[in-house]
Amino acid sequence: MKSSFSPTRPSREALEDALIQRHTRPVYETLKHAHIGIAGLGGLGSNIAVMLTRLGIGSLTLADFDCVDLSNLNRQHYMLTHLGQQKTEALAQQLYAINPYIQLELHSHRITESNAADIFKECSIVCEAFDDPEAKAALVNTLLEAGQQTIIAASGLAGYGSANSIKTHRVMKRLYICGDNESDIADGLCLMAPRACLCAAHQANMALRLLLGLKEP
Repeated sequence: MKSSFSPTRPSREALEDALIQRHTRPVYETLKHAHIGIAGLGGLGSNIAVMLTRLGIGSLTLADFDCVDLSNLNRQHYMLTHLGQQKTEALAQQLYAINPYIQLELHSHRITESNAADIFKECSIVCEAFDDPEAKAALVNTLLEAGQQTIIAASGLAGYGSANSIKTHRVMKRLYICGDNESDIADGLCLMAPRACLCAAHQANMALRLLLGLKEP
C-alpha cells in the first residue's frame, strides 16, 4: 500500500509557537538567539547538533573535515544515504529537516590551533567532540586562551560500562568535562551508540543550562 503521508514545511511562526508551548516564551527566546559551536561531527558532535536543533537553538557553527564512512554508522547520526558526503553537509541536511529556519555555518576543513579561534568567534559556547586526545587538548587550550567562550569537552565514553558513570564536571570557570574520565579506546574498548549518545546528551544539556544561567557545582 502506498503511503498517503505527504510531509509539509510548517511556517516559521507555526514552528516557533510549537516550541513556545513546550519551552515557554522566555526559554524559547533565549535559545533562539544563542549561537553554539561544535568541533567534530562524529558520535558526539552529530548527536549534540541534533539535540540542540530540536531545542530550538538559533545558530550553530559546525566544523569537521571528514566524510561519512560505513564504520561511522554504529554511533553517529548519519544514514547509508550519507556515505561519502562531507559530514558538515550530511548533518546540515538532517538539521534543516528538523528546523528549516536554523542558521548553520559550516566549516569542512581541519580545525587547528591557528584557525579555531576564528571559526568559533561568534559562539558563546563550544562543544568539543574530537576523538584524538591531542586535538582535544589543543582546541580547549586555544579557545580558553584566545576567546571568551565556555567550552564543554568530553573525556571517557568508550565501551559499555554503566550509564551512571557518565557525569558532567565543572573543572574551570569556562570549562566543563562530560564523561567518566576513564574509559578509552586505547584500552581496547569500542565506541558504541548508547554511551556516545549519553555523553552527547550531557554536553547538550550543559549547553542548555549555561544558556539559562545555570551551572554545575
